[in-house]
Amino acid sequence: MKKSLLKITAALLLAVSTDSTTALFAKPTPKAQTYKTHEVEDSSADKSAPVVYLIREILPEALVKAYKATGYTAKGKTGVKVSTGESENSNYLRPALIKNLVKDELNATIVECNTAYGGNRSNNIDHMKIARDHGFLDVANGFDLQDADGYMTLPVKGGVRLKENYVGTHFKDYDTYLILSHFKGHAMGGFGGAIKNLSIGFASGMSVAKSGKLNIHSAGRSVTSWTHCPQDEFLESMAEAAKSVCDYMQNGKGIVCVNVMNRLSVDCDCDANPAEPDMHDIGILASLDPVALDQACVDLIYTAKDGGSVVERIESRNGIHTLEHAEKIGFGSRNYHLVEIK
Repeated sequence: MKKSLLKITAALLLAVSTDSTTALFAKPTPKAQTYKTHEVEDSSADKSAPVVYLIREILPEALVKAYKATGYTAKGKTGVKVSTGESENSNYLRPALIKNLVKDELNATIVECNTAYGGNRSNNIDHMKIARDHGFLDVANGFDLQDADGYMTLPVKGGVRLKENYVGTHFKDYDTYLILSHFKGHAMGGFGGAIKNLSIGFASGMSVAKSGKLNIHSAGRSVTSWTHCPQDEFLESMAEAAKSVCDYMQNGKGIVCVNVMNRLSVDCDCDANPAEPDMHDIGILASLDPVALDQACVDLIYTAKDGGSVVERIESRNGIHTLEHAEKIGFGSRNYHLVEIK
């Protein structure tokens, strides 16, 4: 009897260890078989649809390959926008994964902004300490808190919620940006990827006179305090703020985006103790269109057999509306061609 139990236990442990997630406890995706993606499989059907590149491996060299697949060439001073992660427990992209691309390939500076919710990254001193402790100072040509010296204003063109977006004053110091995002669920937005990184990620924190983060979360009602707004207005504000960043960067020509789909928790990296992922890692995706990129990631979650938990998080926050509004205001395309690379 003991030997049988041991064999069963060993088999269970092996099943868990074959993936980086606790696959035994994965929640099925009810819509996986019927969900209609936005992938345009016939390239002749919609030649204007942007390309999203997918590589299944999640390795440093695969990250470089995904970036190069876009054909983008970074020019001048390059910033890489990542999340430094709230705590060691959070699922931020590990420096060992991104070093080859950020430092060796691009010789880039990692850029960040302070938070608006307190925590370990709400001010310059504490945020720099987190960046150092998490190893980001070792894998780039510098680390820049863009709102360390104040904020600057970006106009929002075509927006219905925001007229202005507030980012750190150092934002203007860069010629090109790589938006390097960990795709995952999010407590407020439903999911977080390139659009969240472009909007809330670049927005100034509460450490300056006008907080872009509070502006987005309140749909333009306040830049100094947390103010409630309807959920859809918040989602629309994220799309509009992200568009203002891309508009400023040569109408998007100064931006390239990469999403890493690993550690797919329902919670964001800003959560110090996120829920443990219960679905498998998917891969690395890259595109010149952040809307298409996030849509492709959402589609991969919905069509995954074990994506039920993240799907629930997205739907409970109406997260798809961010993509709907982005496309409506002329910021990118939800339709895309998916090209898998090896």
